[in-house]
Amino acid sequence: MPTSNTPQSSHQHGVSDITSTRKKRSANTPPTGPARFVNASAAQTLAETIYQHLYRDITAMRLLPGTPISEQDIANARGVSRTPVREAILRLARERLVEVVPKSGSYVARIPLSSLPESMVARSALEAVTVKAATERATPSQLLSLKVLLAQQREAIAAKNIEVFFHSDESFHAMIAEVAGYPGIWQIIQQLKIQVDRYRWLTVSLETIMEQALQDHTAIFHAMESKDTAAAVEQMDIHMDRLKLRMASDWDQYPNYFIQDAESLNLLPE
Repeated sequence: MPTSNTPQSSHQHGVSDITSTRKKRSANTPPTGPARFVNASAAQTLAETIYQHLYRDITAMRLLPGTPISEQDIANARGVSRTPVREAILRLARERLVEVVPKSGSYVARIPLSSLPESMVARSALEAVTVKAATERATPSQLLSLKVLLAQQREAIAAKNIEVFFHSDESFHAMIAEVAGYPGIWQIIQQLKIQVDRYRWLTVSLETIMEQALQDHTAIFHAMESKDTAAAVEQMDIHMDRLKLRMASDWDQYPNYFIQDAESLNLLPE
């Protein structure tokens, strides 16, 4: 009895084509051409988004130490479950930015005094490395960019714009690292100074502190402009030491915002 093999032949032909195509593919080879990476913003999870939001508010002191953090309120405000909120809060707790108190709740962490001296020592050492290299390598256009940042800081002081001044201050140090050819060092410094920055946000609103910081930055810039590496490092050290001394003498003006653990008693100079 004759049978029609048209459907079967068609199917077999299709399978054969696919198999043939697969066989023609070359084995895996190393990547060539421009690098291809996953878009970080596209891959960002709900927990990451909530983490970043809380992180910015805590480090910029928009949420002060001791402020309660309600998982349910955050979840309701964002229209999500409590799971990503809890994940974000636990991550912040590991970074000492949130205190989780059993049977009580979660609160914005107090600034641990014991962490401040060590982070300042590390930052000072890294800033000395970047300013030395930047002084040696800076081009006229790069020096001009630094000068623009100084002008921006001057304008921010006149306008009493604390946020612009703070971010321009950050940009000044970041650019020194970039000019030095060590942008990664600035990323390390940013991690080191999280708790220090919280203290800085408390005090940067004082006009005298902003003016002093601008004077320090100007002295650093002039040393760089003169290609005087020793003077640039010295001025950076003075700038860093000024912050260390201020923290040692002023922290007790904000007793509710700090936690003085046993380790800190031997670390902070009198």
